[in-house]
Amino acid sequence: MKVMIRQSAKGLSAYVAKKDLEEPIVSQERDSLWGGAVTLKNGWVLELPDMPAETRLPVTVVARRRGEDD
Repeated sequence: MKVMIRQSAKGLSAYVAKKDLEEPIVSQERDSLWGGAVTLKNGWVLELPDMPAETRLPVTVVARRRGEDD
């Protein structure tokens, strides 16, 4: 699914347009945001693609939700 990751004054958030859902990112698997999983406030776990650490935000990426096949 396509997910927009952006930085705001409150921290990182993820927006999933297909679900009209925006949630704060509450934890991340790696120090770098990319190439690992992030957990959203609603409990979803998204696997993000490998990208350079200096990737500028906001950015739209194709992420996979753990536990789903879409």
